Amino acid sequence: MQFETGGTTAHPHIPFYRHLYFQVLVAITLGALLGHFYPETGEAMKPLGDGFIKLVKMIIAPVIFLTIVTGLSGMGSLKHVGSVAAKAFGYFLFFSTLALVVGLIVANVIQPGAGMNIDPASLDASAVEGYASKAHDTTITGFLLGIIPDTLLSAFTDGNILQVLFIAILFGVSCILVGDHAAPVVSFCEKASIIMFRMVSVLMKVAPVGAFGAFAFTIGKYGIGSIANLAMLVGTFYLTAAIFVIGVLGLVARACGFSIFKLIGYLKAEILLVLGTSSSESALPALMEKMERAGCARPVVGLVVPTGYSFNLDGTNIYMTLAALFIAQSMNIDISLGDQILLLLVAMLSSKGAAGVTGAGFITLAATLSVVPTVPVAGMALILGVDRFMSECRSITNFIGNAVATIVVSRWEGQLDHDKLEKALNGELPPARRDERIDGAEARA
Repeated sequence: MQFETGGTTAHPHIPFYRHLYFQVLVAITLGALLGHFYPETGEAMKPLGDGFIKLVKMIIAPVIFLTIVTGLSGMGSLKHVGSVAAKAFGYFLFFSTLALVVGLIVANVIQPGAGMNIDPASLDASAVEGYASKAHDTTITGFLLGIIPDTLLSAFTDGNILQVLFIAILFGVSCILVGDHAAPVVSFCEKASIIMFRMVSVLMKVAPVGAFGAFAFTIGKYGIGSIANLAMLVGTFYLTAAIFVIGVLGLVARACGFSIFKLIGYLKAEILLVLGTSSSESALPALMEKMERAGCARPVVGLVVPTGYSFNLDGTNIYMTLAALFIAQSMNIDISLGDQILLLLVAMLSSKGAAGVTGAGFITLAATLSVVPTVPVAGMALILGVDRFMSECRSITNFIGNAVATIVVSRWEGQLDHDKLEKALNGELPPARRDERIDGAEARA
């Protein structure tokens, strides 16, 4: 199937202006110019961005369900499923924790909040009350209860990704347990996934419109000048994310035989889409399709990518420890090593509990600070105005982290086609045939 997300490679017979990455780049540029010179008009473009994200979220639940069910069924045994799941969650736990540690170290070294001398009494606590009130959802108890839907269908109607994951894994495992009796159901899911990915292909054609609206709103409402006073925090966060992606994930990629820069180039259209919409979810279906085309086994992709979107949030984790220490430094609050370790431990739990929560980065920060009494939650008001500018970086880092995780777990499982991966990253793959997914579905059926 031709999944039109900018093409997997740059082919000479396809004009550059037809590639999604070029269209989204132009849209982001135009959106920024409109928001800067005509801020009121830029703010009015918000429905375009919100509408596109709603379109994508509309199909994420069925795409995840169908992909996981067919992926798990394709594994054929619970032993194989357990092997992939154990390796994936081991990877998620290690690198998510490492991201928290990196954020903590950089904040201590650079100290972006030092010298601001903010009086805690001068802060407007009401500005963050809405986020703090949602922080209870990020506790481990809230996470365990929230993962179970009220009904089998409510997870899909509510759009709760964690609950969809829970149902899909249960359904997929049940298909394995009943054996051949599940064949008609699995075949139906295979064919339904063909339709869903074709729908994704159609929706991606309006991605530039969504990116234009979202970016015009961001610049129009907050203005580039709004980050001037907090430029140190924003700059430190972007620098830390770059260190993590290029340094940490780059070393992981090198150890697994591929280049992190080539991977970023392969996913450039999706990364620009995430930048424009400030949401990694907007590129989730595209990431799954591209990872499969790059040689990762479909069952592994179907399990690792959706779970990674909930449990492998490298960018969000960097943000939490970095922002927490920035708030403390700006108010001249000295955080002891013991409190920093407590902060790290709480963030490890709250970052998992916030999976699927709207505005997860800011909400998990509120949940984390509420457990560390030395830093007032009201201090979040300091970064509320620039959080949107850091949201894009969080989303892009999360996105790249999950792409790397998919390749690594596929390699660990011995289900990575190294030749296809090399061709994909070098831009040598031919355009996907329209019937490619259909042929694969029929072969498995």
